[in-house]
Amino acid sequence: METRIALIGIIVESTESVEQLNHLLHEYGSHIIGRMGIPYREKNVHIISVAIDAPQDVINALSGKIGRLAGITAKTVYSNV
Repeated sequence: METRIALIGIIVESTESVEQLNHLLHEYGSHIIGRMGIPYREKNVHIISVAIDAPQDVINALSGKIGRLAGITAKTVYSNV
């Protein structure tokens, strides 16, 4: 199956769903190339970037599940490669 490279940008504004977020990222770990988290203490938010190489439907499923978590926002950018 053909895969795409994408970057999922995640903003965590409330820590109530962090455990669920980490569970999702672990569940899709075989597709994740890498991830970087930045705590922005001044604004009390956390910024996470997740690079992923997976089929389109897998990327959409993960991004959608993350976006439905309370206090968390996610947007996805796709490579043209």
